[in-house]
Amino acid sequence: MSVELVEVVRSGFRECVHRGSLVVLAPDGTASVELGEVHTPIYPRSSNKPMQAVALLRAGFVPRSTEELAIASASHEGEAAHVELVERLLGHTGLDERRLLCPPDLPGNEQARAEVLAARAPRRPVYMNCSGKHAAMLAACVANDWPLDTYLDPAHPLQQIVIETIADLTGEPETELGIDGCGLPIVPVSLTNLARAFGRLVTADPGTPERSVADAIRAHPHVISGTGRDDARLMPAVPGLLCKAGADGVHAGALPDGTAFAFKIDDGHERARLPLTAALLHRLGVGWSEDHAALASQPVLGGSNRVGTIRAVPGVF
Repeated sequence: MSVELVEVVRSGFRECVHRGSLVVLAPDGTASVELGEVHTPIYPRSSNKPMQAVALLRAGFVPRSTEELAIASASHEGEAAHVELVERLLGHTGLDERRLLCPPDLPGNEQARAEVLAARAPRRPVYMNCSGKHAAMLAACVANDWPLDTYLDPAHPLQQIVIETIADLTGEPETELGIDGCGLPIVPVSLTNLARAFGRLVTADPGTPERSVADAIRAHPHVISGTGRDDARLMPAVPGLLCKAGADGVHAGALPDGTAFAFKIDDGHERARLPLTAALLHRLGVGWSEDHAALASQPVLGGSNRVGTIRAVPGVF
């Protein structure tokens, strides 16, 4: 059964609560915190992307920069820098966005979206938050002379490598696949095994696919998320932290020593993610400052004034 993880307090009144499940693994892989259903498979959604990027490297994807490897792991906001990277990645293989099989979308970033709407421009696949991953998958297909039109198919050679890689990194027993929001297969993984995979990424030897992905994400937190997004705020605040958000309330990460965490918010609300992760990092002994404290206590507004907080439930850890 899930537990209360995050509460919303308005004017001293507990207005609502977000329940979920959470696990923390020590560097040796043993669980130091287990709250809720941490052994039941979930869809990690975009928290799977670092593992998918490892699979792409194993399959022969050769990024020309760490930024290109980061965009392959990204849930980007469709800002100009994100779009440029995706188009550059496609251009290296002589392709363009017409080959992307992710759905057309508007940018997630408010300013970028407003600019597209003001120009009466159409939705484009390159704006979709998963377009970097799709572009990198196309590059891997070109490198192996695999079909480009069927890369979404779970039976495609590339998706078979992705499935095998996630099983290798997580140790998760084989389970039935789902379909993610971008149309690609998604592998169910328990929170415990999701955290285990993140711990393996940060502790892998330099130069390995695992460590290369971890280092690229940590070097470019804006690339893998966007202005004001949770991962872009957390990683610069905590040196060496690797983390990756997933849709519907999923978050996973690891510290350089291999201490790792993963959680899922039952109702999928994104507002619970940032304060819970910040409070968890404090629980793990990460150096604390006013900036960290601000991340762990997100504002509740009444008009233009702060009248409350969104925070981890006191004593939950």
